[in-house]
Amino acid sequence: MSTPRDLLNAAREGVREMAPHEVAARLDHWILLDVREPDEYEQGSVPGAVHIPRGTLEFSVEGRLGDKGAPVAVFCAGGVRSVFAAQTLQELGYRDVISVTGGFNRWKDEGLPWRQPRTLTPSQRHRYSRHLLLPEVGEEGQLRLLDSRVLLLGAGGLGSPAALYLAAAGVGTIGVIDMDVVDESNLQRQILHNVDRVGQRKVDSARETITALNPDVEVHTYDTRLGADNVLDILSGYDVIVDGTDNFPTRYLVNDASLLLRIPVVHGSIFRFDGQVTIFSPYVGPCYRCMIPEPPPPELAPSCAEAGVLGVLPGIVGSLQAVEAIKLLLGLGEPLVGRLLTYDSLDQSFRTYKVRRDPSCPACGDEAGPLQIAEYDDLCLPHVAVAATGS
Repeated sequence: MSTPRDLLNAAREGVREMAPHEVAARLDHWILLDVREPDEYEQGSVPGAVHIPRGTLEFSVEGRLGDKGAPVAVFCAGGVRSVFAAQTLQELGYRDVISVTGGFNRWKDEGLPWRQPRTLTPSQRHRYSRHLLLPEVGEEGQLRLLDSRVLLLGAGGLGSPAALYLAAAGVGTIGVIDMDVVDESNLQRQILHNVDRVGQRKVDSARETITALNPDVEVHTYDTRLGADNVLDILSGYDVIVDGTDNFPTRYLVNDASLLLRIPVVHGSIFRFDGQVTIFSPYVGPCYRCMIPEPPPPELAPSCAEAGVLGVLPGIVGSLQAVEAIKLLLGLGEPLVGRLLTYDSLDQSFRTYKVRRDPSCPACGDEAGPLQIAEYDDLCLPHVAVAATGS
């Protein structure tokens, strides 16, 4: 019967081992893989190492280390588990794998660089456990979300589901701009608010709901009109803008400011039973002016207050906006850059249309002049305020 020592010796026969100083001499050559348990990892690790506990290696590694030809240096605490981990990687098809002799303990003893990594608290690890199970997110991605900053333009129909899901996902800082108060007619679709808050400022109601859902989230509120005089100051410092505005002047204003600041905008809009979502990524894909060079006449662009909207529709579209924002923050999948996703709730159909950059676009085109941040009040109906009211 084989003993643990026999199994280790057998594994070592097929695994190359290298001393820590040999790995450190070519640190930029290796992908470092730390297979220790979370409590060990929290005590210190090699900078830049990918952490996958040995017990979850088989299920997680292919999602974290996609290139099976890349050189991987595996280390644990003392150099035993790393041998078995390297053997497992080879069985999974990784072609250039070594085990670091003596592990992290010897690495430290030889005076090589290490640091105490930032990790999730036990409470956060439990709260975001379903994210941690996703190799594409994991602890590193969750920490990135906690460091992220997203600005919601509007605390209304679209902003409500976007705010709830971004907060639940652990986006660390959420800004909300809206200059309106909660009205009873909002409650059919604006799920951030409730009957007890009718008459309350929407940004205050939004802060209460978000904070109650996730105390990890820091909420910044802007109870003001979004205009040429403040748009750059408000948008600056955010990683992604989620646009839930419902009028053309604000959309053009936000478009020009986002181009200047190079902040991607997750755009959403709704009308009656239909919705659409896209991403305007500055100078990567089209901007809002590429898609809609000029606004339609006011009489052809009635607001939801005039034409109505199915109450659940903004929940679907706002949730799609939240998905796209998280994809941008984590670098996941194929964001809707250069693609317009439309949704028809009556026949439950989604369609995707390509939208290309316009080389002659006056805002982002090849010959575009310097952008000027200006008001566009003349582009909307007289009764529609130039504010982030959010459908």
